[in-house]
Amino acid sequence: MIVIAMIIGLGLLTYIFQDSIENHYNPNTNIHSVQNTDNHTEITLKRNRAGHYVGTGIINGQKAVFLLDTGATYVAVPERQAQQLGLKKGRKIPISTANGRGIGYQTNINTLSIGKIQLYNIKAIITPNLNEILLGMSVLKQLEFTQRGNILTIRQYH
Repeated sequence: MIVIAMIIGLGLLTYIFQDSIENHYNPNTNIHSVQNTDNHTEITLKRNRAGHYVGTGIINGQKAVFLLDTGATYVAVPERQAQQLGLKKGRKIPISTANGRGIGYQTNINTLSIGKIQLYNIKAIITPNLNEILLGMSVLKQLEFTQRGNILTIRQYH
């Protein structure tokens, strides 16, 4: 009985701390959106402990976690996630990342949303050696963003 109690206790601690670790990485799992009277949608993101802005959104109707990256030209999607999201590999193209040079594949994201911000027909790259989805300038150039302290405010004008 003691062994079973220890296993259950260990399982509960793992569950509790795993949730805490995920919240430290992505403090924006539920993004609050505001529709303002001057015809724009606004969301706010909290910076994570590493100093990055990470948030949960939707790609082609499926949940996805994004890391905002103003240094990325396009949205970059890891190959394994691209398959789960139903993204099709297009033409091969050379890519240059912090990990070096490689080959990526052009693709298109039909719909992408972060909170109530909705974007359509987004150019993206499927990358074989990436661990997370990078939300690059093919999305960010369509938005306005302001940073104050640990908060990033993003606006989409209609």
